[in-house]
Order: sequence, then structure tokens, then C-alpha cells
Amino acid sequence: MPFRKIFFSALEQDNPHAASQLGALYYQVRSGIGFNKTPREYGAFPCDPYSHTPKQAGAQQPGMTGQVKEEVLTRFGELGVRVTNGRVKFNPSLLRLCEFYDMASTFNYVDVKDQRQKMELPANSLVFTWCQVPILYHIDEKESGTLEISFDDGSSTINQELILSVNQSQHLFERAGKIKHICLKISCQQLLN
Repeated sequence: MPFRKIFFSALEQDNPHAASQLGALYYQVRSGIGFNKTPREYGAFPCDPYSHTPKQAGAQQPGMTGQVKEEVLTRFGELGVRVTNGRVKFNPSLLRLCEFYDMASTFNYVDVKDQRQKMELPANSLVFTWCQVPILYHIDEKESGTLEISFDDGSSTINQELILSVNQSQHLFERAGKIKHICLKISCQQLLN
């Protein structure tokens, strides 16, 4: 069973102590593999998609190595992004506070219409894209546990849980351009300590 399933299973069984211990073990293991190693320690560039590409022949197999693919999948687990019964659910319980920017910044991305965009980020936030839609996690102790969806027509809606409806999830999956960005307001208590 993948680790992230065990971690989230402990949370679902309302066992925060076990989840906390599992989270600590997870990051202990992560510190010893992959991108956490220098090229000298690893013997190559840890996240370089170099396998199956002989020096003399150019790329023979496009794509990334298994380790690099696993890093991408693992990252979504750390971000707490899961799909259950057609609904996107966010549970950032495996994220650490050190992942968040402590100062305001600007995020540049390409939207679903292949247009370059900029998004202003508040302090104490992190952002990533999924299906080319920016998803912002913002630490806000006053309004934690809410999810705001901003639409391309300028309107927005607030969900009182960190879950998208089936319809909202479908808009995201289809890259329909209806969702401009998603903002989750979370508290420090929702993060791994």
C-alpha cells in the first residue's frame, strides 16, 4: 500500500498521533533519496530524465525516469490532492510550514487558453497548478477551512469544506476555462507539525 494511503487512512480513522509519526518518518525517508541528494552524492543529476538515452544516439525514450515520475506523484500526495467519487478533495496534512513563502510574491503561469498570466501571492502561501489552474494554499487562521473558487466571468463562490463539487471538479478536469483559480484558506494546525 502506498505510504500516502496509509497516512491519510490514519487521519480518516481519527488517529492524529499515528499520522504525525508517519509524517515524520515519511520526511526522514524523503531526505535520503532523489532530489535531496547533490549530483556528487547521487552520481548524476537526481531529477534528470536521462535513462534510456545513450550518449551517442540522442533521446531514445521520451519522458521521465520512474523516479522523476514518482516525485511528481508523491508531491501531489504531499499537497493532499485526492479525487474521490469524482470530487477533488484537498487535505494538506502532510505539508510542512516551511513549504510556504513568508513574503508576498508573484506567480507566473500559462492558463488553459495558453495565455501567460501573473497572480499576486500573499505572504504565508504556496501555489501550484493542476490542469493549468492555479491552486493557492494560504495560511489564514481567521478563515481556515474554506475554499474559494474564482471563475473566468469574474464571479466566485466559497465552499465551507476543502472539497470541489462533482460539477466544479469536472470543470477542472476538462480544462474548460471556467475556473480561473482556487484558493484554500488553511490554518497551521492543518499542517504536519
